[in-house]
Amino acid sequence: MIGERPKTLKELRESGWQSKLVKQEIQNNFVRRLAAGEELFPGMLGYEDTVIPEINLALLSQHDMLFLGEKGQGKSRLMRALAGFLDDAIPYLDVPGAPLHDDPYCPISRICRDFVAAHDESDIPIAWWSREDRYAERLAPGTKFADIIGEIDPAKLAGGVSMSAEEALHFGLIPRMHRGIFAINELPELDELVQVGLFNILEERDVQIRGFPVRFDIDVLILFSANPSTYNRSGKVIPQLKDRIGSVIHTHYPRHRDVGIQIMEQESGMGLEGEYPVSIPYFMRQIIEEITIAARRSKFIDQQSGVSARFSIANYRTMIASARHRGVLLNERPAVPRISDLGHLYASSLGKLELDMMGSHQMSERQVLDALVAEAIKTVFMEYVDRHGLEEIAKIFGKGVRLEVGDLLPSAAYAEVLQRVPPVWDKAFEVNASKDVAVRASCIEFVLAGLYAMDMISRAQHFGKITYEIQ
Repeated sequence: MIGERPKTLKELRESGWQSKLVKQEIQNNFVRRLAAGEELFPGMLGYEDTVIPEINLALLSQHDMLFLGEKGQGKSRLMRALAGFLDDAIPYLDVPGAPLHDDPYCPISRICRDFVAAHDESDIPIAWWSREDRYAERLAPGTKFADIIGEIDPAKLAGGVSMSAEEALHFGLIPRMHRGIFAINELPELDELVQVGLFNILEERDVQIRGFPVRFDIDVLILFSANPSTYNRSGKVIPQLKDRIGSVIHTHYPRHRDVGIQIMEQESGMGLEGEYPVSIPYFMRQIIEEITIAARRSKFIDQQSGVSARFSIANYRTMIASARHRGVLLNERPAVPRISDLGHLYASSLGKLELDMMGSHQMSERQVLDALVAEAIKTVFMEYVDRHGLEEIAKIFGKGVRLEVGDLLPSAAYAEVLQRVPPVWDKAFEVNASKDVAVRASCIEFVLAGLYAMDMISRAQHFGKITYEIQ
């Protein structure tokens, strides 16, 4: 309990608490959890056999780390997760005016060393620094030397403090995270002067501010993140700094669509229950993730920038919102997402895709998105056709049928057109299309969109409504 923790240096010694370097502390807690078979990185999906083993080895090696990967691959989340291997709290000298959370047994700041030398251990106060406060993160663009390393404080000079004294310095984030973890996102965007300032911290663990060396051992785990396209570009990160980073952890997008769907569902935070519940056929989940997969291989998209998992998550939320909107207006419970709901993905997609100016050939972002959606529908539909046969899936649609669909069309309107669905539909789509009119409407739109993607039927779009015609 926090109330039972030692409050003086004398009580701390009597408690048997031992001082550890932060990397040793993290390693010890990591080994304990690894041996106990505990989950090491909760919520990180798809990295079990690739990224996580590399992190494990870096922790055992007590390395500073760089997480290298495109946007939306969980780099920041992984860095923050490492704070979970810190102790619940550690003691520090609670000395007035102390600039750092100094180790009670081995203070590095002059003010704490002098205080300890001048007082009895029973009079030296101890406070506790929580795990949550021992992690700090900074975005590289716009970060100055003074922000993360330090600067001479003019106010202290005006007060009579000598410029050569430690007390004249204002410490930046890295020194103030002594005995903690400091992370820098987008390392290649860090000013070159700041990169130079990191040399001694990574190698010698000391700080130099305006030529005044503060010769003390800063105990900190430093983490970086970067995009390969900028990190590997000549001149963006100076070689000496690269050389001092212990381990480079390469992240990646999900290798399998099902993993991407799990991530999408986990991170969306969208409840499907409530007064107006939503029930999502699996093929609609597959299409949303397949749109992202198609974008990641599209010649129209700048692949060096990448396509973030946030693209899938935002589109998934929009699809659910569109279905729920229909459910509220038409009192349909549950609401079931349809292909026509994907017509609203412009709002959640535009701005998240960076077009390749050479490959897009003047195509607009909307046109590129339309092409991606069409490709995703065709890909998923073909998988169902391969498993269950086109004739069985499309059997219900005879020649001369003309159907109008839309995101605000009542599900009952679909049921009126198609009174009966083939038994294979319930098996193929793993939904009760034969019994639930809202599910039937979703299946009908999927089949129509799939047939259109295969150039087997025609389609006309007008004021948000789509008309399919089987000729």
